[in-house]
Amino acid sequence: MPLRHTALACLVAVLWGINFLAIHASLEQFPPVFLVALRFAILAVPALLLVPRPQVPTRWLIGYGLGFGTLQFFGLYLGMAAGFPTGLASLVLQASAPFTVVLGVLFLREPMTRRRAVSVGVAVLGLALVGLSRGSAESWWPFWLVVLGAFGWAIGNLSSRLAAPPKPLHLIMWMTVVPPLPMLALSLVIEGPEQIRAAWSTAATAAAVPAWLGLGYTVVLGTVVGSGIWVWLMKRHPAGVVAPFSMLVPVVGITAAWLVLGETPSALEVAGGVLVVVGVLWGNGTRGRWPQTVGRRRRPTSTATTPDDTSSMPIARKMPVAPKTDIHIATSRPAP
Repeated sequence: MPLRHTALACLVAVLWGINFLAIHASLEQFPPVFLVALRFAILAVPALLLVPRPQVPTRWLIGYGLGFGTLQFFGLYLGMAAGFPTGLASLVLQASAPFTVVLGVLFLREPMTRRRAVSVGVAVLGLALVGLSRGSAESWWPFWLVVLGAFGWAIGNLSSRLAAPPKPLHLIMWMTVVPPLPMLALSLVIEGPEQIRAAWSTAATAAAVPAWLGLGYTVVLGTVVGSGIWVWLMKRHPAGVVAPFSMLVPVVGITAAWLVLGETPSALEVAGGVLVVVGVLWGNGTRGRWPQTVGRRRRPTSTATTPDDTSSMPIARKMPVAPKTDIHIATSRPAP
């Protein structure tokens, strides 16, 4: 990728890593399930009014919204609200990669190569170490909620792949129409009207400003700007070139949580995190393929002729024509 595009990919990783701090700030004011409904309701209104409906089957649009938008953030927000560390949540959510591989094998009949099997095994081992570091059932429960969120992301990955949208950003925006109503219904059941009313009663106070700033960051920078740049990059470069930059997200998330919130991961959590990252990167590897789209080899040129016209050259000076090469595009899971 050009240096400017590499910088944009790094910028998205920073935006998404800091997004976990923004979620943490919003959870200080709003109940988690209600916060998911509020987040996507804010996005759904302009999507319905300003963005054309994506040209994809309705079932995959709903599947993407239920997986990526509903189940992912239901598990993530509940897990973080229950006490799972902010920085570590950014790492555990990367479990969506091995989940996506397994679901692709089961439902899309994608081949389970040895490389993919090893990557899934290494990532699962890393998650197991992170889970063991929690130490007790009370700590495991938030961990499993975040893992559930990663599983929802994987369902969203499969749905978006089956949808094959001609304009991916339209699918991302219209996905936000799905979560608000089911999340609001779940919030009324799980959290209750009293908890929602209590949150709204102090929402206009100075103490709630960080929560609103966090929500604004999540909606504008985390979703619209971050996803918009990511989709733009994915359209211009092979997925295998762009997707590994998502591994910078937990690095940024853990570092930001350490600097701002004072969270310090244990040695076992660090070891597990390293295994998760290694496993995902190994699964994203492109061994045996070109790292980017490759076109025809350039043929030797002359100042007197075009590359395809050697008829006017003396026979002794004609240059051999290089054979055409096939086009290979490395693939990997897209990041949302």
